[in-house]
Amino acid sequence: HNLPPGLEYLNQLDRIIIHQQVELLEAILGTETCSKYEIKNHLGQRVYFAVEENGCFDRNLCSPIRSFTIRIADNLGREVITVNRPLRCNSCWFPCFLQELEVQSPPGTVAGYVVQNWDPFLPKFTVQNGSKEDVLKIIGPYATCGCFEDVDFEIKALNEMSTIGKISKYWSGFVNNVFTNTANFGIQVPVDLDVRIKAVMIGACFLIDLMFFENSLDGL
Repeated sequence: HNLPPGLEYLNQLDRIIIHQQVELLEAILGTETCSKYEIKNHLGQRVYFAVEENGCFDRNLCSPIRSFTIRIADNLGREVITVNRPLRCNSCWFPCFLQELEVQSPPGTVAGYVVQNWDPFLPKFTVQNGSKEDVLKIIGPYATCGCFEDVDFEIKALNEMSTIGKISKYWSGFVNNVFTNTANFGIQVPVDLDVRIKAVMIGACFLIDLMFFENSLDGL
C-alpha cells in the first residue's frame, strides 16, 4: 500500500540484475559515453531501463568521481526513479566531502540516500531513508579487483554484525573487462525490504560501479 508509482514490481523481488549495455564507440575509441543499463529480474526479464545524463567534460575528465543524474524508466517509458550524484571527493585519505548519492521515487520525492563512511581500508556506506535516518550498511572487501571472480559488497544491519544481502559485481570475462567498461551486477535483498530502500540499493549499485569498476582493467 502507498507504494511510489512504478515501484510495485520491486515489492515482489529479492534479486535484481543490472546489466550495462555495451557501447561500441567507447569500446573502439576509448571515449567515455553516457552509460545505459537494463534492470532485470532473476529470470532475465527487463523491469526498468536506466540512462545516465551528464556532460562530456564530466565523463572524460572526472570519470570515476563525475556528477550524474540517472533516470530510470519502466517498460512503459515512465520515469519512476531518479538518481543524483554530485561531484565529490573519492579518496580514503580525506574524511570530508565524501561520496553522497540521492535517490528519488517518484522523481521529486526523496526515497533515500547512500552516504560514504570514512575508512582507511574498507569501502563503507550507510543507506538512509528519505528522512536521513540510518537504515543499513554496505561494506565492501579490502580489494575490489576481483581476479577472475565476483566481488561482493555485503549489505548489513546497522550494528554490522548480521548480513542481510549483497551487491555483487559479476566477473564478465577477459575480453569484456579489458576492452569495455561494461559491468553486470546483482543485488540480493530480503523480499520484504521497503521498496524505497530497494530503489536506493539500485542507486548504490551505480555508485559502486563508478567508484570501483569504471577503469577498463578493473575486474581482471
